[in-house]
Amino acid sequence: MTKLNELNDNAGARKGRMRVGRGIGSGKGKTAGRGQKGAKARSGVSINGFEGGQMPLHMRIPKRGFNNIFAKDYAIVNLGEVQKAIDSGKLDANATVDQAALNAANLTRGGKDGVRLLAKGELTAKVSFLVAGASKSAVEAVEKAGGKVDVIEVVPAAEKAKAKKGTALAAKKAAAKA
Repeated sequence: MTKLNELNDNAGARKGRMRVGRGIGSGKGKTAGRGQKGAKARSGVSINGFEGGQMPLHMRIPKRGFNNIFAKDYAIVNLGEVQKAIDSGKLDANATVDQAALNAANLTRGGKDGVRLLAKGELTAKVSFLVAGASKSAVEAVEKAGGKVDVIEVVPAAEKAKAKKGTALAAKKAAAKA
């Protein structure tokens, strides 16, 4: 019977890696298995999708759809998830539920433009929400349960900085006139 400190792999179970470029007698010396010359023989070559100067396939095929760079980025949360979090004690139903509270309860992630409340699931607790957006059915469901939804406008960081810069300039101009 073998002892725990004497356990080892069967012979040949673990094969060491091939050490290339270690002399002609090793069998993988000189060119180290890369053949002779050409892009693939060089170091740091990444030629995935390269077609020898011909226009690559991914550039030949027409692109589809539209990517709106001005689209709002909302973190979506459903009423059913909120109810589950309240039942498990992750959320306090008596406090106002906002983005910070939802993030702390691991219900949302991201959403630089705020949280949008959707009506999937059922809400039985009386909850007060402070969110950037909510569907009509979500607002109705919350009010039916005795809570309320306050929709606020979340100002993106870039616009905040722009507004702050503008007020600083206005203050400077007012000081110069006085």
